[in-house]
Amino acid sequence: MPTQKPTENATRAPSARTGRYGKLLKITKRLILMTLCALSVVVLMFGVTLILGKRFMVSWACFGCGLIGGFVSIQQRLKQIADEELELLSRSWFQILLIPIYGGIFALVLYLAFLGNIVQGAMFPKFFIPDFAVPPSSDDMKKLFTATYPAGGVDFAKLIFWCFLAGFSERLVPQIISKTSSTEDGDK
Repeated sequence: MPTQKPTENATRAPSARTGRYGKLLKITKRLILMTLCALSVVVLMFGVTLILGKRFMVSWACFGCGLIGGFVSIQQRLKQIADEELELLSRSWFQILLIPIYGGIFALVLYLAFLGNIVQGAMFPKFFIPDFAVPPSSDDMKKLFTATYPAGGVDFAKLIFWCFLAGFSERLVPQIISKTSSTEDGDK
């Protein structure tokens, strides 16, 4: 039986797996694993609060949604990433985690902007915030984070959407901060 010559694609396959394609595959696997872990933590946190009858920590949900937004953002941008950054991402779990962690932090900052009415309007969530004593006490601060909730289901959905977006679009919250500070400077 005559042997066939290997095709050009067959000879390239091993090097393609170790080159750009291999790095993309490695990063994608890590992103899927980390996204599943982040989703599991958010779902577990929600489930535990329902089962135990504890207070649902809205700030944790915000951070979790920002994390997930960050993971989705990386996955969406992978094909456009330059080879140098792709090499860095494929070699380090930390580098892959850094962007979603920033997304979680930005989601928390946005949550605080909502609570402080710095960002407001029909597209943004409204909250029930317990009254503070005069002068405020440490119990008031505790209540701010344990007894502050979106005003209703629609407001909760808006909050989750905006927190995901804060993680997905790493420029969103810095732009809001910049716009807010320039508005403040203009008011002086």
